[in-house]
Amino acid sequence: MSPYRYVFGPVLSRRLGRSLGVDVIPLKTCNWNCAYCQLGRTRHLANDRRPYGAVDDILGEVRDALAERGGAGSSVPGIDWVTFVGSGDPLLNSDLGRLISGVKRLTDVPVAVLTNGALFHNVALWDELAEADAILPSLDAGSALVYRRINRPHPQLDFEHYVDGLVAFSQGFAGRVWVEVMLVKGLNDGDQAVGDMAAVLKWMRVDEVQVNTPIRPAAESWVRAPEPGRVAEIVHVLGTRARGVPVSAPSLLSCEPEPSPVQEPRVPSAVAELIASVVARHPMRAEEIGRLMGCPEDEIERALAFLMSRCRIQAIDRRGTRFWGPAGASYARPRVNESSTDTEGRISHAER
Repeated sequence: MSPYRYVFGPVLSRRLGRSLGVDVIPLKTCNWNCAYCQLGRTRHLANDRRPYGAVDDILGEVRDALAERGGAGSSVPGIDWVTFVGSGDPLLNSDLGRLISGVKRLTDVPVAVLTNGALFHNVALWDELAEADAILPSLDAGSALVYRRINRPHPQLDFEHYVDGLVAFSQGFAGRVWVEVMLVKGLNDGDQAVGDMAAVLKWMRVDEVQVNTPIRPAAESWVRAPEPGRVAEIVHVLGTRARGVPVSAPSLLSCEPEPSPVQEPRVPSAVAELIASVVARHPMRAEEIGRLMGCPEDEIERALAFLMSRCRIQAIDRRGTRFWGPAGASYARPRVNESSTDTEGRISHAER
């Protein structure tokens, strides 16, 4: 078995480079149930904060992972960031502040937190996040209607409080704020929806905006990405209306980052555990896994077959492409009569 329960990677990120992930929330425990989520539908829709895992255990794994790669100084080979994520939203972990402080004591490698930002209206959280070097919140909607359709939040989460929290937190946070926008065709790529998001961004203190499109299996099979030309238009609109904030779209450069090995080649007995650890948080194609692990194709195929036989992973097929993801995740199966241009059908599903 892998020695790590909470730590995974490092994995490659366009924004963060080689990121050592720290997963502090169980699979699909979240206060959103996003239509586009690459980890499937939310099984435990929760909005209460509580501890998940022992702080000492999590920090011990971070310490060991850093030591494996040469120490815990300001420059750790193969790691550019330590990133708090979750198989749900990490802000639901009430120990997050202690964990961030603990990592900062272990290393000078910068710390990032990926979050939907839905709890930023809780000012008490701000102190917990103060030691982080960067916060990456989501902004997929500029109106209550689109918010309900694309993010499908917990009933306690109000859109106005969400936006007020985003704006206030961004203006008070001393570190970097990198906003992530996920575009879904027919939900938030129309002129009105884009204008509404730009209006929110205009009030935020933002260092950069990254516009993303779904390139991995989504919770709902009807999720589609807008055409590249439309994505380029949206990037322009957001950039010009949101006070000149830099806006980028990785999908306009290529479908996804081109992985290069960020781990040393492993002995065959360890490959399967490494694969299970990574795809549990980041579904990938077999060829991506091979490049990431630095292993030949036949070895990856054997490892995938072994993990499938032990019910550790599952295959997710989307539009002719096979991804490998966590066995416990729930994905909608494509409908036979589903059309990529059936906007009304997508909206009706999203409101369920």
